[in-house]
Amino acid sequence: MSTPSSSDQASTSTAPDPGPLLPSDPPRVGPYWLETRLSVGPSGVAYLAHDRTGSGAVVVRLSEGAAADAAARDRLSGLVNRLHIDTVLARGGQGQDEGRWARKFIPEQGLAAHDDLPESPWVALLRTDTAEDHTLAEHLLAEVELRRLGPQGTPSGPSYRHYWLNRARPGLAKVWPLPWPGRHDRAGWVSVLVSWLLTALLLLVALLMAWLLFKDMPPQTPPPPVPSSQSASGGGSGSPSPQDSSSPTQSGSPTMSGSPSGSPSPSEGPSGEPSESRSGGGEESPRSRL
Repeated sequence: MSTPSSSDQASTSTAPDPGPLLPSDPPRVGPYWLETRLSVGPSGVAYLAHDRTGSGAVVVRLSEGAAADAAARDRLSGLVNRLHIDTVLARGGQGQDEGRWARKFIPEQGLAAHDDLPESPWVALLRTDTAEDHTLAEHLLAEVELRRLGPQGTPSGPSYRHYWLNRARPGLAKVWPLPWPGRHDRAGWVSVLVSWLLTALLLLVALLMAWLLFKDMPPQTPPPPVPSSQSASGGGSGSPSPQDSSSPTQSGSPTMSGSPSGSPSPSEGPSGEPSESRSGGGEESPRSRL
């Protein structure tokens, strides 16, 4: 278990008062709604918070620069895994789903889970409403920053400084559903009830407007059917009908005997003498009536 150092214990009696939240602070981290700032450092910010049931917690969250450093994320994960089981309430963010207390990891919810940008690492600790809350939060932030790490060996060369110390803004937080603009607390049951009533009222007004708009409109007759390609061609398709094929005298084409339609053809009369008849004109010659 990681315990605060003597310098952390010496600052227990001189813990500063919590400060107000800034516009850059998110209204909620995981299931915890933030109340005030407890401790601030280049590696992150510690908040006093509460969950939906009203239970208090201390939320420690890495800054933008520390969250982008894999070594800083690993240091926070190692510090959390060495804490007591009753001290750690929940954890979340990038790289915090491994180790001893991985079962207390809370994944991202809602639409935030489909975002490619990872959430800044955070941990929720047991809140005692004493100076111990500030001491433990300050200890975690100092260890992530390596603020109290003494020189190893003989100092030589330039001094070491983290490249992300100037990026001390709060890390990326994903809040879903979104709270009211400018509010850092969760909505009560009255606000939820009023929002549902307003939604139902707007829906009824929309339905009433649609009914008043369309109730006096005359009924519309459907348009006539569009003829297909076969019905549009009709008899002009070029294929002869059965009546045309049965009467070769009206088709204008040559007859089976090879003589053209409408020309006289020789025939034999009863006396055996040849006679002429017109197949196309329909008139019989005097010799054919004999």
